[in-house]
Amino acid sequence: MANKTITRIGVLTSGGDAPGMNAAIRAVVRSAKYYNLEVFGIFRGYEGLIQNDIKKLENRDVAYILERGGTFLKSARSQEFRTPEGRQTAYDNLKSHGIDALVVIGGDGSLTGAHLFYKEFGIPSIGLPGTIDNDLSGTDSTIGFDTACNTAIEAIDKIRDTASSHDRLFFVEVMGRDAGFIAVNAGIGSGAAATLIPERKMPVENLIERLKSRAKAKKQSNIVIVAEGGKSGGALEISKKVKKFLPTYDIRVTILGHLQRGGSPSSFDRLLASKLGVAAVEGLIHGKEDVMAGIINNKIVYTPIKRAIVDDKEVDEDDFRVAKILSQ
Repeated sequence: MANKTITRIGVLTSGGDAPGMNAAIRAVVRSAKYYNLEVFGIFRGYEGLIQNDIKKLENRDVAYILERGGTFLKSARSQEFRTPEGRQTAYDNLKSHGIDALVVIGGDGSLTGAHLFYKEFGIPSIGLPGTIDNDLSGTDSTIGFDTACNTAIEAIDKIRDTASSHDRLFFVEVMGRDAGFIAVNAGIGSGAAATLIPERKMPVENLIERLKSRAKAKKQSNIVIVAEGGKSGGALEISKKVKKFLPTYDIRVTILGHLQRGGSPSSFDRLLASKLGVAAVEGLIHGKEDVMAGIINNKIVYTPIKRAIVDDKEVDEDDFRVAKILSQ
């Protein structure tokens, strides 16, 4: 039986969109209905909460969204929610709809908002890790990460065709903010010559030596994956440094950018989002609050939001080692 203090759940998506967010919303709505709870969609994230853009959702409202990228609830940045006055307005709007618990789907900024809201007003909140960056502790994978990796690898495969045809050196920049998870996975999956990530500094001289070594081995194409947010700069800056050392190389730069955010979610992301959506509702029913639901070793876990957003999640040493070995 549901906890009597929880009768109405609000769900919102915030920050950057990620493939699988719709699957998570669908799971929250359907599991809430299963447990005889009402659920309200909050449109445009915290900004919609402040603007009272809130609508009751039924099962039919989330039909045919499982396979869609983006988020049908929309997302927006909200400067006003950063202020005490803005959060008070948001709280008043929640109470006007009788909403007594929140499910927040997003990255560390979105979960920070949920944590603040809980601290100030005591609204039970459970966060779901919806970000392609995979940079939240408390889960092996975040919603959208797998799809973003697939998208990056598919794009790099196409770039390799032209790189091979013209003996070109391509620098491909992938997203991830200040985390190298997408870059490492794309580097292994695409057979990159080198992978540059913020967590591991590679001097340009080392990169030059690796490229020269591959040239001697008559490698047909060279693709270097660069994670955005690195201390050495992005793909464009690094390519210019390399050009000074290798002036005869035909160098091109491709920045994948927001291409990686879009598209239909992979089967893995659909499954992950669906499991976490149910876990959020069941967590609220059982009295959990101010936590993020995640999956570790294929088991649902609940991590305090403060820890999930503060603890550094590092690229797996083994993954980076494998990428280095296979790039020879």
